Amino acid sequence: MSNVHVYSLFSEFDISLFKAGKHFRLYEKLGSHPMTVNGEKGTYFAVWAPSAKSVSVVGDFNFWIEGDHKLNVRWDGSGIWEGFIPGVEPGTIYKYKIQSNNNDIKTEKADPFARRAEHPPKTASVVYDANYKWKDKKWMTTRAKYNSLDTPFSVYEVHLSSWRKTGEENRSLSYTEMADELVAYVKKMEFTHVEFMPIMEYPYDPSWGYQLTGYFAPTSRFGYPEEFMLLVDKFHQAGIGVILDWVPSHFPEDAHGLGNFDGSHLYEHPDPRKGWHPDWKSLIFNYGRNEVRAFLISNALFWLDQYHIDGLRVDAVASMLYLDYSREDGEWEPNEFGGRENLDAISFLEELNMTVYKNFPDVQTIAEESTSYAGVSKPVFLGGLGFGMKWMMGWMHDTLEYFKKEPVYRKFHQNDITFSLTYAFSENFMLPLSHDEVVYGKKSLFDRMPGTEWQRFANLRLMFGYMFTHPGTKLIFQGGEFAQSSEWNFQQSLDWHLLEYDFHIGLQQCVIDLNKLYKTHPALFEKQFSHEGFEWIEWADGENSVLTYIRKGYKSKESVLVVCNYTPVPRENYRIGAPAELYKAGGKLREVFNSNAKKYGGSGDFILESVAVEAVPWNNRENSIKIDLAPLAVMVFAL
Repeated sequence: MSNVHVYSLFSEFDISLFKAGKHFRLYEKLGSHPMTVNGEKGTYFAVWAPSAKSVSVVGDFNFWIEGDHKLNVRWDGSGIWEGFIPGVEPGTIYKYKIQSNNNDIKTEKADPFARRAEHPPKTASVVYDANYKWKDKKWMTTRAKYNSLDTPFSVYEVHLSSWRKTGEENRSLSYTEMADELVAYVKKMEFTHVEFMPIMEYPYDPSWGYQLTGYFAPTSRFGYPEEFMLLVDKFHQAGIGVILDWVPSHFPEDAHGLGNFDGSHLYEHPDPRKGWHPDWKSLIFNYGRNEVRAFLISNALFWLDQYHIDGLRVDAVASMLYLDYSREDGEWEPNEFGGRENLDAISFLEELNMTVYKNFPDVQTIAEESTSYAGVSKPVFLGGLGFGMKWMMGWMHDTLEYFKKEPVYRKFHQNDITFSLTYAFSENFMLPLSHDEVVYGKKSLFDRMPGTEWQRFANLRLMFGYMFTHPGTKLIFQGGEFAQSSEWNFQQSLDWHLLEYDFHIGLQQCVIDLNKLYKTHPALFEKQFSHEGFEWIEWADGENSVLTYIRKGYKSKESVLVVCNYTPVPRENYRIGAPAELYKAGGKLREVFNSNAKKYGGSGDFILESVAVEAVPWNNRENSIKIDLAPLAVMVFAL
């Protein structure tokens, strides 16, 4: 009698959807599923391996002996091998032993759909049946208003392994510990969302998680899957959304991973011009293969469905869009129309976004896309890729380049700090100061700032103030919020001891108050993706290195005035044209934020309670105000 019973979770309709690339809940069918069949407890296994001659489940339950538990191939040409193995319970360690049709290749693979993986460097899958009772109903039923495009969206980006480590043992916090410490910290900092760098299982720590092998398993480095669920749940109970970094752009060649899965190019494109990534020395998915598209889209929906995730930041989209990405002439082949666009990847991204928003209309997808590809965050029906937002890499680059210059030279580079507004509303942009900007010799944000210690902190407060008043949503990588002075090192904890010093405490408080400012002034978020929400007062005062602009609300009818002084020179009696809507509403403006405040580490000078609007024409406006500008500071005024 066979050790594997004939059993299936697939209907004929499931198979037809799978073959067509339209089955987006494959995690309910493929993988290992503990269950009871005919009164017997055990586990149902199913794996896609169309080039296999045989597939055995091997593990600690059968001493890793091939052939004792052979799966049955389906008759319908789907390439799915399946069967029920009695007695295999949750916690069982296993892999698939796959013999290819040509008999020459045997591979031992982790389950692509495993819900849990062994702790690296071990590489096997684990039969798992998460049993978690969610307590985030309030968040889930109301999160649409917190995830929409016309609400505050301020993201704290976290690398779980290095955010904080414990004492002398230098151990990363567990999911459970983070459910206390990290949640409380993000709440204190007033961020609206947290974003985790990839938490799907990955074998190699220096990849920071961007070389995935376990697409459906949260890494076991920090605990069990339900403990990660607890972490998400605690964020939701605290009113904070959770975004996951998601990597459909490439995958590693590790022997237990997806590469050469059944002795054939199953998941990766068979043509190395499309299937090999020269930058990351990794494999690229075959986006034109229906079953691969279904695998990836199912994976995206899995995290939204099973883990209540509120958004996916999609990594390296630019590398997917272009056939010649990081390739020289002769290393790539044009598409059927002679162009450089990867048409299969483009249609995959369109289908991904349409499917995500159809099933979860209250989440966001966010593209890390570094080129000028048009319509990344426009709906597919309007010819776009369908993402909710796109990282504004141009703003990030220009801003950091500008701020590293000595202030005396900034007057010659006024265009660097204003250029972003020429295209700010072409996409739904998120302003990212991410992990990529504080590694590989780029220095920390703080260490890029010029001048004396006081000026460096003032510059950093000014840059954050400019960021939070610039149109678009916000993202800050861990450590930036308290002026981590050294580059990020994934092997070490952040330098939390710096918060023993006043300047670092002051900067942290500045970021807290900027998040509060952003959340409490609708002018800063209601029209954050529309030109209707922004108006220049004066952008050309390069001589003084001063910018003045208005942010406008919609439903609230609120407007705020923003003044940035990018030099350490106070500007006395500086006149600014007053917006008509502000003047008509009463004639006095109150200062609601000043980055030069003493509590932030500023001098405490040039703090204004209110300022009167005068009937003096200026900046092509009938009325104006006259104020003293604080050095290296941003000042924000409202009614």
